[in-house]
Amino acid sequence: MAGFDYDLFVIGGGSGGVRAARLAAQGGARVGIAEEHRFGGTCVIRGCVPKKLLVYASSFRDAFEDAAGFGWRVGETRFDWSALIAAKDREIARLEGLYARNLDLAGVELHRCRATLAGPHEVRLALSDRVVSARHILIATGGAPFVPDAPGAHHAITSNEAFDLPHPPGRVIVVGGGYIACEFAGIFNGLGAQTTQLYRGEQVLRGFDDDLRDHVSAAMIARGVDLRCGVDVAEIHKRDGALAVTLRDGATLQADTVMYATGRRPNTAGLGLEAVGVALDKGGAVVVDGYSQTCVPSIYAVGDVTDRLALTPVAIREGAAFVETVFRGNPTRADHADVATAVFTQPELGAVGLTEAQARAEGAVEIYRAAFRPMSATLSGRDEKMLMKLVVAKDSRRVLGVHIMGHGAAEMIQLAGVAVKMGATKEDFDRTVAVHPTAAEELVTMRDPVPEPATGARTS
Repeated sequence: MAGFDYDLFVIGGGSGGVRAARLAAQGGARVGIAEEHRFGGTCVIRGCVPKKLLVYASSFRDAFEDAAGFGWRVGETRFDWSALIAAKDREIARLEGLYARNLDLAGVELHRCRATLAGPHEVRLALSDRVVSARHILIATGGAPFVPDAPGAHHAITSNEAFDLPHPPGRVIVVGGGYIACEFAGIFNGLGAQTTQLYRGEQVLRGFDDDLRDHVSAAMIARGVDLRCGVDVAEIHKRDGALAVTLRDGATLQADTVMYATGRRPNTAGLGLEAVGVALDKGGAVVVDGYSQTCVPSIYAVGDVTDRLALTPVAIREGAAFVETVFRGNPTRADHADVATAVFTQPELGAVGLTEAQARAEGAVEIYRAAFRPMSATLSGRDEKMLMKLVVAKDSRRVLGVHIMGHGAAEMIQLAGVAVKMGATKEDFDRTVAVHPTAAEELVTMRDPVPEPATGARTS
């Protein structure tokens, strides 16, 4: 090791950092990793996993209501927030233990403390103030919630604190229009809270296909979420144990809890990156090339801290590609194209590939769309539709995008993602025999394209 304490030192114990550390150590490298909070990172500790558990919990209200249409007589129900949080905490502790144990079994040396850069090959460990050296350093510190600098914003919580509230709020205001805001609005609403969601933009879920955005927002409103677009918070006051939220138009709302879900920012503050010459962009993200290398040759970065594509499976792929490149002599770029994703709103949505607007900007397209009442809603009486949409290149016939809203959308989009990644055409979808009766069969039975919009009309 030419005098280095480690071949690799990883700062950050989330999905990307853990994957890189394990793979490098399993290949014979001496690896150290530092995590100042808990191993598992955002996804496992305060993100995807606990959020999905809360989504499951909040969806039981629909199940109880729908059961009557299928002949069930459900008695009095009661929700226990403390029991849910305790069960969630046990599962997160179990997963954290697995992360740490797997690192240990791979031979990675764990440091449960904050670490910062002391040089291009040096890391300072806060617990002992010891400086260790490494041939390569990987930054994998993830992101953190961003809260606008509004008067009284310190009275609000973020998604970090939402998982550990001592009791469920009776009235909650969620500020934001991204997937975290929409998911938590559905969670709180499903668990019985009077839920208001405020978003300063025209429509929630910017970046997703416009049809999905419109349909999911309408469904959220139908379920009881007071969704207000085109509004923003001016200030928050605490009065008599409650929160008074004044909007920029002068209106005032009352709530027990205000949650900001207004985006996340790369977690780079105080790491010493600038001091050693690592370039950051204007948003604070670590600037890297296609191989996750920074402008300092010995320092790399993966995951949300690079602000490329903030998804856990992407961070894992980036960590694996880093090890292939640096430790296995096989230069590998992480592939960020056609990555399937899901939003666990209620109803949920899944998407892969280009939106209609994106595809139209690149050339002529055909749109296939089906909005229908799923079979599961026929006896329950639930007035809610599913939406399925294919975006097809007119010349090549390749399916450029698949967009689904409704129950099971996340599971369906994973498989649709395989087809899109392989370059499947509309005719490939058409040749596939449907599985009946399912909602997913609509993906292979849509035959007639949607008529082209009039000039100047909205494209979806």
